[in-house]
Order: sequence, then structure tokens, then C-alpha cells
Amino acid sequence: MIVQRVVLNSRPGKNGNPVAENFRMEEVSLPDDINEGQVQVRTLYLSVDPYMRCRMNEDTGSDYLVPWQLSQVVDGGGIGIIEDSKHTSLTKGDVVTSFFWPWQTKAVLDGSILEKVDPQLVGGHLSYFLGAIGMPGLTSLIGIQEKGHITAGSNQTMVVSGAAGACGSLGGQIGRLLGCSRVVGICGTHEKCLLLTSELGFDAAINYKKGNVAEQLQESCPAGVDVYFDNVGGDISDTVISQMNQNSHIILCGQISQYNKDVPYPPPLPSAVEAIQKERNITRERFLVLNYKDKFEPGILQLSQWFKEGKLKIKETVINGLENMGGKAELGCPSFFGGGDSRCSPAACCQC
Repeated sequence: MIVQRVVLNSRPGKNGNPVAENFRMEEVSLPDDINEGQVQVRTLYLSVDPYMRCRMNEDTGSDYLVPWQLSQVVDGGGIGIIEDSKHTSLTKGDVVTSFFWPWQTKAVLDGSILEKVDPQLVGGHLSYFLGAIGMPGLTSLIGIQEKGHITAGSNQTMVVSGAAGACGSLGGQIGRLLGCSRVVGICGTHEKCLLLTSELGFDAAINYKKGNVAEQLQESCPAGVDVYFDNVGGDISDTVISQMNQNSHIILCGQISQYNKDVPYPPPLPSAVEAIQKERNITRERFLVLNYKDKFEPGILQLSQWFKEGKLKIKETVINGLENMGGKAELGCPSFFGGGDSRCSPAACCQC
């Protein structure tokens, strides 16, 4: 059987911007038979996430991320359906997901890397398992629970950078659900600001490309900032930290403004901002959701419940066609290497 796949064609360099030419489409043959413990799957959705920029480097700068290899198939979060199985716990028709799903239309995988999921948890919207009811949702929920120190009824103000992205759009809503009295988002367009305030329940939204961010932040957060859900780092985060209250907390979810630069993670703060952090006793601890696997199952159930109750609004971008996966980098789409939430459905292209 001939299938299509995406391989890493070249590396952008640690300080370079990814382009479509870094990826290459090719055809390969799947084996006619599968071995014991294996399954054959048809890909339904693949996830494109900010951390993938690090995997394009020869050295990811992280001990838990493996670099993609040149001329080898790219992998990441994916979901699909089993077409054939020689695994004792998985049968034909099961919907399964994995953090190591190859970017190809069909694949033969070891059943041990797959997790069976219940479509009822997402109301049949299977792509949500790669977003709000998956790793981005868990990252937002567990990050806020573990590092946000939110106490319902204490009139805390939360600020979210990258607020229209996958984790940011969920983080603001979750902060509200867990007890924050005011939630303010920072993003890059008027349309995104409108989305945050009109649909996602944010009290205010700041377009960092228009006007003075520090002044707008002070206006939107007159009582200061108690919880900062940080997705971007850089100048925006420096501005937010400067307006944080005594004994406040930073949830270090991502630093997307720094991902095309050769800097350590998390990047060090400028000396003046670091002095503010220490003086005001602001916590800023590295957070890795993979260290909280015991909280995944209850977390998924909580996210699913909020979704079904209409308390958690979900927004996603779906791009059809496996051939368009790498192209999102060249388009400069913020959802590729800048904090957004993107899905690509090769099955739709194959059916055309």
C-alpha cells in the first residue's frame, strides 16, 4: 500500500524562521502484513504545536524533546482510527491517539504508544482530543491548578499573553472557572481581542500592536496582576511582570517570542525585571505537564464536563490536506510556531 508522508527536508537553524521548504512530501510503501502487537491506522487529524519549532533543531535544548531527523518522517500529536490490529487491547474501529503520531496518511504503529479514546467525551469532535480536551487543555488546567494559586472569592486578576492561542484561550476561561474575578488577555489583532471579550468571557483584551501596552494594562488591571499565564515571554512579559502584585504568580506555559532564538529555556529576565520579581516575591517556576501524568485522567474528565456544560468554549483552525502541514510555517501563521492551535486533516484530502 502506497501512502503519503511529510519528512524534515532541512533545518532553519537555531535563529532562523521556519519555511515550507524545511518539509518535503513523499510516498512510501506500508508492509502488507503487521506483526503481533502492531496496528494499522488511518490518520484523521494531526496537531501543529509551538514546541515543534524546537524539534526542528539538531539540539532541541530540552531533555524531554527528541529532534526530528533529516529525511525522516515528522511526528507529533495525532488521532486516527484502527483499520487492522494484532494488539490484544485494540480492535478495528477503535479511535486512538498518540503524542508520537507520524505525519502520514496511514501508518503501522506499535499498539503500546496508542491510547484509546471515547468520542463521547468530545461530542464526536475528534480533533478536540488534540486541543481543548487533550494536551493543550491539560497544560492550561494543570498549570493553573499547580502554579496559579487561585483562591475563589479573593478578587484575583489574571492576565494571559498569547490569549487567542490554544493554551491562552483555554487558560483564561479556566482561570475564570477556578475563581479569578477578572481576566485580561493580550493578543495581536482587533479581531482576536473581540473574540476574547465577546465569546470567551475575558473582561478586557489588549492588542499589543496598537498603543502603549503598559498604559492599557494598567487601565485594564487597576488593582494590579495576581496571576500571569505566560505564553510568550519577551517584552510583553517584562511589561506584565512590572505590574504584578506582591506574592503573585507566573504560570510559565511557553515563551514563543523566543523560540526562533538560541537562548536557554526559560529565558532569563532582564536585570531590572528580575529585581522586581525578587522584590515582590513573584513565583516563576518552570512547568512541564508531562510531570503530572497522574492528573491527566481527572483533568480530561473535568475539561469534557465543562465543554458539555457550555462553560468551556473551544476554537480551532482546521486545514485540510497533509501537504499543507509544513506550509503553515511559511505563511507565518501564529498557530504553527507561535502559540495557536491548528489541526490538519489528511483524510479529507485523500477522499477528494
